[in-house]
Amino acid sequence: MHLVQFGAGNIGRSFIGALFAQAGWKVTFVDVDERVVHELTRRGGYPVVVKHPDGRDERREVSGVTAINGRDGAAVTAAVRSADLLATSVGKQALPHVLRAIAEGIRAREAPLDLILAENLRDGAAFARSVLADALTDRPDLVETVGLVETSIGKMVPLMSEADRSADPLQVFAEPYNTLILDRHGFLGSIPDVAGIQLVDNISAYVDRKLFIHNMGHAAAAYLGFRANPKTTLLPDALEPVHDVVREAMLQAAAALAAAYPQDLTLPDLHAHVDDLLFRFGNRALGDTVYRVGRDLPRKLHKSDRMVGALLLAEAHTMPSNCIVDATEAALSFDARDESGRPYEPDVIFRTEVLSRGMDAVISETCGLSETVPEERRVADLLRRAAGSDHA
Repeated sequence: MHLVQFGAGNIGRSFIGALFAQAGWKVTFVDVDERVVHELTRRGGYPVVVKHPDGRDERREVSGVTAINGRDGAAVTAAVRSADLLATSVGKQALPHVLRAIAEGIRAREAPLDLILAENLRDGAAFARSVLADALTDRPDLVETVGLVETSIGKMVPLMSEADRSADPLQVFAEPYNTLILDRHGFLGSIPDVAGIQLVDNISAYVDRKLFIHNMGHAAAAYLGFRANPKTTLLPDALEPVHDVVREAMLQAAAALAAAYPQDLTLPDLHAHVDDLLFRFGNRALGDTVYRVGRDLPRKLHKSDRMVGALLLAEAHTMPSNCIVDATEAALSFDARDESGRPYEPDVIFRTEVLSRGMDAVISETCGLSETVPEERRVADLLRRAAGSDHA
């Protein structure tokens, strides 16, 4: 069996490619990094170093792989034509380009093929279908031959130093967590028998679980931890003094999710998930920093994202959200710096051009909340009250 994996970055190599290669599949990576492509082709494998919470490193060798350059259109088309399964892990910006390249391969093969969208992207199947339809306007029938399989990617990627990267350009670090959650109903063909795959009936529930428990909790630890001690650099250190508040914020999101998806998510399972995540957040071997986890306030404070999105979900189901509100308010004073002492430029712009004009500007311009939508107005009022005179 042959998987063509678009994206030979951290998730592509440490997670998707590794899972399938270890199950005996041939894996062909498609990437535009010429050095990585050359080395994968030359060596036919690469090392994955699993960073355990106890400080132990476990080295695993992945074999049976090759690679092609994503700029070689003919080679990409040939790979898609011969594949048994496709997967992407390239990020939303690059995804349309990749999908257009895939469309040419679909045109050449004219046979059904499944595509795993290993992207942190809500409604990823609809997005992919739209791009494919635009690329195949003369053959709309071919769009229906592609099974679009959404995922929920919960695997965290440990930071690598320049020394780590220069030691071996193919080496990747990974955390022990290795579960790939897939939409059972996205497949047109047979579902791959690969250890680590978890099939679910309602992928939206698990995408929202990732966003509103995992992502929100991670960011909450950064925002609340920074407020408690702005000098803290590592996320596990920031989490310690605010652990209970972060946990309660995650539990409040869990209650809202259980109300939103009663057929798919149970409170006991969600509570266990929260505690497992908090344990993983505390893994010092990941090298997570407060700066990296909390930065990009314009994106993370938008209503479609983790903080305000979780508040809207709680409001929609009349669930308490005071701890999520507290974490969101803490984000307004978040000003962590990178290892060189530099702030994140979009956050500087947010503070100087939006936050400086008060909470109404933040609510309408950054959060995107509308006063004419009742739930959004109520969340806006919660944020105004929490901010008080500090950001009035």
